[in-house]
Amino acid sequence: MISGGRLVTPDGVLDDGWLLVEDGLIAALGTGAPPATYRVHDARGAWVVPGFVDIHCHGGGGSAFTSPHPADVLRAAHTHASHGTTTLLASLVSAPVPELVEQIAALREHVEDGLLAGIHLEGPFLAEARCGAHDPAILQPPHRDDVEKLLTTGPVRMVTLAPELAGSVRAVRQIVDAGAIAAIGHTDATEALVLPAVDAGATVATHLFNGMRPLHHREAGPIGALLDDERVSVELICDLVHLSPTVVRLAAQHAGPTRTVLVTDAIAAAGAGDGRYLVGGITVEVLDGVPLVVGGDSLAGSTLTMDVAFRNMVKTCGMGILDAVDATSTRPAELLGLAKTTGSLTKGLAADVVLLDPNLRLDGVLRHGEWVNVDA
Repeated sequence: MISGGRLVTPDGVLDDGWLLVEDGLIAALGTGAPPATYRVHDARGAWVVPGFVDIHCHGGGGSAFTSPHPADVLRAAHTHASHGTTTLLASLVSAPVPELVEQIAALREHVEDGLLAGIHLEGPFLAEARCGAHDPAILQPPHRDDVEKLLTTGPVRMVTLAPELAGSVRAVRQIVDAGAIAAIGHTDATEALVLPAVDAGATVATHLFNGMRPLHHREAGPIGALLDDERVSVELICDLVHLSPTVVRLAAQHAGPTRTVLVTDAIAAAGAGDGRYLVGGITVEVLDGVPLVVGGDSLAGSTLTMDVAFRNMVKTCGMGILDAVDATSTRPAELLGLAKTTGSLTKGLAADVVLLDPNLRLDGVLRHGEWVNVDA
């Protein structure tokens, strides 16, 4: 029993609320005096919110999801769980298709055992002009056979591609028909090239603003097209480095709670400190928590964790607690088709729960009803 906190539920905030966990599920919740027959965790003064759902994460704790070693995958996933992320997609950076096939196959068991919710392919179907930390020599158009090979190797839940590449609209249909999410990112496309991909079924903007042709008042480009389209949910990296607080607020206010998704885009350096890391085959230097491609000025993912993203959205960007819950839990769970399993404090759903102190700093994490060691 978690008792005495401020529970953020789909029906609003329950002050002095309680939440009962049984067999890994939320068995009941309410306000006032809870049943007295259960072991109680006193959450008085804390915010109690759903576990975070991160649909774009490359690693953490010094390890990347591209590693063939199971211990590295466990370390990365557990690092983010210790910061409140109870549901996680493993994102893979651009690589030759045969290497991606091997990486997907290596991650399959971690999806089957529930450690990961699936795999996100960020590349190799990206635009060289907006490659960021992706090796431009590896990038390629989305050939039908390559897309099919990747989608059938393992549990791929999302694929990011640039809509201006030859065959991209067909690839979007192919991805969607396979039951995965087609996302648009790392693109230099004009608005006119973006819209056919959305019409074909693309429903996510991969880290909106970053790795994209900038917004211009005479050419909306991908940013304007994706932000203004009600069919598209927009990822925002709320580390206050990739985006300014004003940009986060403007985008979140325009997209609204049903389309705004906070992501970390975290690399192995998240939770591991400054130093040099490999992102794919690219060497990255992390200084003061900011990862940059060595010899260039491109950001290479982030060192963000979802608890910090949540706090930044509220404390610095000026959005509300309910907005942050929608963006870190409810909406991403819906995108993954997991709303009947997780993403809200609702009876019958998994007991994925995060406790935040009055300053929105991490105070406790339950994943499937089990306490996680918190790295606050």
